[in-house]
Amino acid sequence: MATTLEKTPARKTDNNANKTHYYVTLAVAVAIGMAGTFVRFIDDSVLLSAISNILLAVGWFIVFRVVFRIMK
Repeated sequence: MATTLEKTPARKTDNNANKTHYYVTLAVAVAIGMAGTFVRFIDDSVLLSAISNILLAVGWFIVFRVVFRIMK
């Protein structure tokens, strides 16, 4: 008694997590955040503190945006 197997159609998976531009953008965002951290230690002034906070916020915003695009 022979059984025949039905061929199932191949699934097409589009894995967004393996695309290079996501990792390049993440590396740039981490570099922006690190620059904000280093600016914080340069001098104690209101202007440099504001610049460091802005750089940190921009870095975190980019990181979260890219991570959520990968998960989507």
